[in-house]
Amino acid sequence: MSEVIGYILITIGVLFDLFGCIGLVRFPDIYNRLQASTKCVTLGTILLLAGVAAASGQGAIIAKALVCAVFILITSPTGAHAIARGAYASGVPLWEGSVVDRYGADGHGASPAPEKHPCES
Repeated sequence: MSEVIGYILITIGVLFDLFGCIGLVRFPDIYNRLQASTKCVTLGTILLLAGVAAASGQGAIIAKALVCAVFILITSPTGAHAIARGAYASGVPLWEGSVVDRYGADGHGASPAPEKHPCES
């Protein structure tokens, strides 16, 4: 039974990784790409590790999968945040369809606050 659950988790993890990779290719700017890759790939990789741990049932593999999952859970969002902040500080522009730039609106960013969206009053 644990093997079936493990294979289901592995399948879901691979799908999340696939969606993250598609988002990495399809999204228009670095900020949207980081969003897709960080959220989807982090969850997908953790589900993959959980599936491997469940399917194997061996204590050493479970421990290694847990350590790797914690490491990925900590480092992936932190790295993506550092990349996004560095890109913003170096002046990489937002996609023209972006509606909100809260970091720039606070006066901390490298670019001025964006104009109001036409739908806002």
